[in-house]
Amino acid sequence: MERVAFLIEDTGERLGCLLNPETILLRRQAGIQSRQCGGGLVTGSELADDPLFFSGGGHTDLTLDLLFDVSLAGSSVSSEDVRDLTGPLWDLAENRRQDTYGKPPLCRFVWGKSWNFPGVVSAVAERLESFTALGVPRRSWLRLRLLRALDPVVQPYQPVPAGELMSVVPSGGPRQTMMHEVVGGAAAQGGERMDQLAYRYYGDTALGPGLAAANNIDDPMHLPAGHLLEIPPLSVLLERWDAL
Repeated sequence: MERVAFLIEDTGERLGCLLNPETILLRRQAGIQSRQCGGGLVTGSELADDPLFFSGGGHTDLTLDLLFDVSLAGSSVSSEDVRDLTGPLWDLAENRRQDTYGKPPLCRFVWGKSWNFPGVVSAVAERLESFTALGVPRRSWLRLRLLRALDPVVQPYQPVPAGELMSVVPSGGPRQTMMHEVVGGAAAQGGERMDQLAYRYYGDTALGPGLAAANNIDDPMHLPAGHLLEIPPLSVLLERWDAL
């Protein structure tokens, strides 16, 4: 079963990986610059270091080393060319995946309850190996770099009409355990996702993996339509999550 996935926010498209990442490198660059004046950098004969200007912001990036091999069983794509597996990730850095306003597609890296990282692909590199006699590569070592982007509001709070199975509460979570009936199906076909439900009931998409764990959901990207989920109070949710 695919446990590592890249989810395209705008389309709901799901790009799965059969293997865990070989390595993950997380880096943070603070919003610090050398102070400048109208004529350029601030200078002085007695300065030991450049005066610093704290601009705020900065950026956080995540670098993943992924392995793809067409000889592995279980992939949803059957091909002799490994580039058919890595192509969708490569395309995230291509201009054709951007919308009319020059906005790159927001991609969410999801791995169990430990990682839920929203970002845009800023760089990709691929080392191809195990070529056939015709030069077709069968194995790929792919390095992907994601720049963290602001986590969008994936599903605004909307009250549910009276008579529905449950009532929706604002952020902070319900005061007692509630039940939610899953609408739709797989996220790629427009079905509900755990991060959406976590925002709907708790006001925080990062609680999606915890909500999945509390309901013993192994694959939070494929929720069966009609399945009943428990929506516990926030304190109970965190206790169950920590106990796993």
